[in-house]
Parts: sequence; structure tokens; C-alpha cells
Amino acid sequence: MRCYWLILPVAFVVSLIATPLFRRLALKWNVVDIPDDTVKTHKQPTAYLGGLGILAGVLVGLAIGFYVLIEHKTHVLSETMDRQSGAYDARFQDWRILAGIGIGTMIACLIGILDDLFDIKPWQKLLGQAAAATALIWVGVLPNLVHLFSFVNVQLPATVNYIIGAPIVLFFILGATNSLNLLDGLDGLCAGVTAIITGAFLFLALSLATWSHSPVGDPVRLIVCLALVGGTLGFLPLNRHPAKIFMGDAGSMLLGFIAGTLMILFMESMGRWSVAAIIIFGLPILDTAVALVRRFINKRPLFVSDRGHIYDQFMDRGIPLKKAVGLSYLLAGIYAVVGVMTATIRFRYAVGLFLIVVLISAVVVWKKGFLQIPSIEKENNE
Repeated sequence: MRCYWLILPVAFVVSLIATPLFRRLALKWNVVDIPDDTVKTHKQPTAYLGGLGILAGVLVGLAIGFYVLIEHKTHVLSETMDRQSGAYDARFQDWRILAGIGIGTMIACLIGILDDLFDIKPWQKLLGQAAAATALIWVGVLPNLVHLFSFVNVQLPATVNYIIGAPIVLFFILGATNSLNLLDGLDGLCAGVTAIITGAFLFLALSLATWSHSPVGDPVRLIVCLALVGGTLGFLPLNRHPAKIFMGDAGSMLLGFIAGTLMILFMESMGRWSVAAIIIFGLPILDTAVALVRRFINKRPLFVSDRGHIYDQFMDRGIPLKKAVGLSYLLAGIYAVVGVMTATIRFRYAVGLFLIVVLISAVVVWKKGFLQIPSIEKENNE
């Protein structure tokens, strides 16, 4: 850890400095978000391009990690090491994986910028997100399904693992990217929740690295977590209510891509760590599920923005914005703590705990009426 600790404060400082600079550029170029009195809660036009401030911090953090990997030659692996031993293939060194993550991060951010500036079509955004996911597949970031199939005494060839694993990568990247994009609805919400989630991911990464789980995966997970925590926290001071700058789709897609990447990185052995990572990401998953199910059962368009998200419903029930954000932080923290606890138990129990978390979440959502559309909202829509 001594080799990597500097990443977090440097990423924080770079993001802290870069964010106001991009705010000035956004105001100069009139790249601002205009309130619409429906979905958007801010009162004044607010600068975009905050995602570029996060990107600056994250990329500098990844660059430091890249330098450390090369300098300390931690990428030298045994040629006999393969996926069946729980590590990445010897062809895919950690510095190469880190470079692929950096490329994918820039692609995701670029697609977000294009959407912020030109409001591109949904299929174009999905295509760009798929391109970012392809960067991961190209450098060998895939779930290790060998251990999963070993539970049923099936030996999975590396080629089959690749064929099955690639769609899984695509699913997680698209899912995480769009989940955090949908969560970006209140001042400080998406960035704060991401910081909490990544902090829990960092705890998992430290736990794995402590007992040398993988000479490839351990340093990559640590570097990415430290860079993302630093970059996100550096952006938050200007994004807290009342926000002076928004991250825009550039930021939310960037954060979603890296969060999805980390979940895949924790699937290196497809054990309790992968289940723990999914639970830690529970709030964005829950928010997206609630929004989509609510629209479906009330016969509303699935992909048209409304006030069906959990944080919107908090405010519609009279909870002030700051308290709604704080309550969301609390929920994210609960999922994070449960996820970290999941990593301490055996895989079969971890799966059982995961199902319990899903059941409890569903019952609370149903009992609290989050799937119902109030009569006032129905009248306004009509």
C-alpha cells in the first residue's frame, strides 16, 4: 500500500483544482443546464463539464499507478499462471489492464460530453458505452467463470470463459453506467453515493491485497479505487447544494463505467467478493429498478424521465433536498456495510444474504408506496 497511497490525495487535489477551471470554461462557452420546473430541481442555469474535472483527477491517479507498476515491475508474472489459478492470464499484465481501463474511462466520458452538448440519441449512447466495455475485454478484464462452474464439477475452457464473459462485461458496464446516470438528479447525490460505494470497494481491495489474492488484480483494484475516490471527492465541494457545477452525463457515465469495471475486477474468482461488490452497488441498482418497474406497472414510457426515482419521491413527500441527499447517503452506506460483511462469509451464505437483501429492499419499496403514482402527479401528466 505504501506504493499507492499518494494516488488518492493527488487525484483529489487535481480534481479540486480542475473542476472550477472547467466551470469557468462552461460559463464562457454557455454550456449550462437550464431548469425546466419538472424533473430538474435547480433554480438557476448551472454550468456543466464537471465530469471533466473528475476525469482529470482520475486520469492523473491512474497515471501515478501506471508509473508505480512499471517502476516496481509488479507486472512480471509467472508464465504458468492462468485463469484457473484465480489470476489473470500472464499475457494480460496489470499495467496493460490499467491502460485499458483508462482508455475505456475516456471513451465513456467522451460519449457523455457529446450527449451534454448535442443530446445524442439513446442508441448512440449505448454504442459508445459498448465501445468503452470493448476496451476492457480487449485487455482481458473478464469475470472468471471457472470457479463458478467448478461448483457443478464442470471444467470450463478458457475460450468458453471468454465467449461467456464478454457479454457479462457488456451487461455490467451498460447497467452500471446508466444506473449512475439516472442517479444524477440532485446536488451532490451521484458523486457522494459513488464515493461511498468506492470507499467500500477500496476496503474489499485492501482485504484481497492483504493476503496477496492476485499479483495482477490486487494492484489494479487498489489503484482504480484510490483514483476514483480522490477524483470524486475533489469534485464534491462545488457540487454540493447549491451546486455551482454539474457533472453532466460526462461525469455520471465516467463514474458508472469505473464502478462497473470494479465490479468485474472483483469477479476474478467469482466468489463471495463478486456478490459483495454487487450488494455494495445496491442503491443505484435499486433506484433504477424502482423507476423502471414504477413506469411499467403504471403504463408509462420506460425511458422517458419522470419523478419516479427514489430521491425524487423523497422530495415529493416533503423531505428537503439536503435531507433527501443525506438519506440517500445513508442508504448507500447501509448497502456498503452489508456488502463488506458479505465478503467475510462463505460463498453459499453470501448468495443467501444477497437474496435476503433483494427481498427486504423489494418489501420496503412496496410497503412505502414507491411504485405508486400519486393522484396529483397523474393529474399533472394528464
